[in-house]
Amino acid sequence: MKSENNNTNAVDPSDLTFTLSENVTAEEVSFKNKYGITVAGHLYLSKDIDTSKQYPAIIVGTPYGGVKEQGAGIYAQNLAQRGFVAMAFDESYNGESSGEPRHISSPDLFVEDFSAAVDFIGTRDFVDREKIGVIGICGSGAFSITAAQVDPRIKAIATASMYDMSRMIRNGWEDTMTDEQRVQTLVQLGEQRWKDFENGTPELPAGFPGEPADSIPEELDPITSEFFEYYGMKRGHHPNAGAAFTMTSSMSFMNFPLMNYIKTISPRPILFIIGENAHSRYFSEDAYEMAAEPKELYVVPGARHIDLYDMTDMIPFDKLESFFTENLS
Repeated sequence: MKSENNNTNAVDPSDLTFTLSENVTAEEVSFKNKYGITVAGHLYLSKDIDTSKQYPAIIVGTPYGGVKEQGAGIYAQNLAQRGFVAMAFDESYNGESSGEPRHISSPDLFVEDFSAAVDFIGTRDFVDREKIGVIGICGSGAFSITAAQVDPRIKAIATASMYDMSRMIRNGWEDTMTDEQRVQTLVQLGEQRWKDFENGTPELPAGFPGEPADSIPEELDPITSEFFEYYGMKRGHHPNAGAAFTMTSSMSFMNFPLMNYIKTISPRPILFIIGENAHSRYFSEDAYEMAAEPKELYVVPGARHIDLYDMTDMIPFDKLESFFTENLS
């Protein structure tokens, strides 16, 4: 087994937003990306695993602003129970991963984290490095696709409730940002950089509350209300997931689009999973149109965007199992 930095502490079940299954083991692991940032992960294995053999592996990225102790861990745990080696990880500068200052967001870094996760998991003795797939939830859906565009070691890609953060930040919700609004936003971000430099630390907007709230504030718009339901309340609240990034992080996303080369992933397959009632479904529908075959768009009846984070009765694990079993064979 090769690893520059590999911890083997068991995951504390009380730190998870879900119940740790008695059928899996969950270990804290860490590894460095090419920028020297230490990425923290949770590695899930079935208790029935024979580590003298090799298994296909799945890497799971978090929702944008989330951490591995939330939805990504739910996916990893369920796939481990189905015979895969599975790992959820925190993005650089966030969660338990290293990097200062905290809560930076970067398309390049977050894409690199997926390839660094491939580096790590593909060097486990019990993993078949020719059978590695990824799942990206929400914002990490686009990051996982972008990683696959240049990393052919990723053999199959699935996304759930995907958000294209570069498109969202540069073009606004449903592409409604005008050129004048974009120019003004960039002027404000430029001014913010001077403020950050003079203050010695970047400005971090207020995120969701540090303690779970009892109700959703009435003044929130419908989309923010939905995210508050997950991040701000007991349902998905975790102290490491304020779902806020430094203000000037937006500049990178406005300058570096994601998924420009999605067609080049072919003939490796992409599965887009969306909720029937998800406000974000247009991101996946448009990406599906841009992608080359083989590809599939799978709609979950009745599901909203956040329901595919944690609702195990809605997340199509049977579909994910069959998709990865077929394409990591």
